[in-house]
Amino acid sequence: MTHLTRFSFGATSAIVTSLAFIVSLSDNPEPKGAIISTLLVFAVADNVSDSLGIHIFQESDLKVAGTIAASTFSNFLTRLSIISMFVLVVYLLPIGLAVYVSVIIGVAVLTMLSYLIAVERHSSTVSSVATHLVVAILVIAVSYILRIWISYLFG
Repeated sequence: MTHLTRFSFGATSAIVTSLAFIVSLSDNPEPKGAIISTLLVFAVADNVSDSLGIHIFQESDLKVAGTIAASTFSNFLTRLSIISMFVLVVYLLPIGLAVYVSVIIGVAVLTMLSYLIAVERHSSTVSSVATHLVVAILVIAVSYILRIWISYLFG
C-alpha cells in the first residue's frame, strides 16, 4: 500500500460528488442553503456509508487485515475535510464565484492526485490526469443535465 492509497478513494469521491452537487444546484432559487445542506448530508450519510463499505470490503479480504481501521478512518477524514472545504467556499463566496472557485480547487486537487499516482506507478502522467479529469467532468456535466431535465419535468 502506498502513501496515496490511504486517501485517494476518499479524495476523488468527495471532489467529484461535491462538484456535481455544487454545479447542479447552483441555479436553485436559494442555492447556498441547498448546496450547503446537500454537502453536509453527503459529508455524513454518504461518507459513513462508503467508509463502512470499504471497511466491510477489507474485512472480507484477509490479506489486508492490519490496515482496515486505518483505511476506514483515513477515508472518512479525507472526505470530511474535502467536503468541509467546499462548504466553506460556498458559505463565504457569492454563489457564482463559489462555483468557479470550487471547480478550480477540485480540478487542481484531482490533477495533483492523478499526477502523483501516475508517477508512483511509472505510467503516463498526461494520460492518467486526462482520463481522470474527463471522467470527473462527465459526471459533473451529466449531473447538471439531469438537474435541468428533472426541473423541466417537475417544474
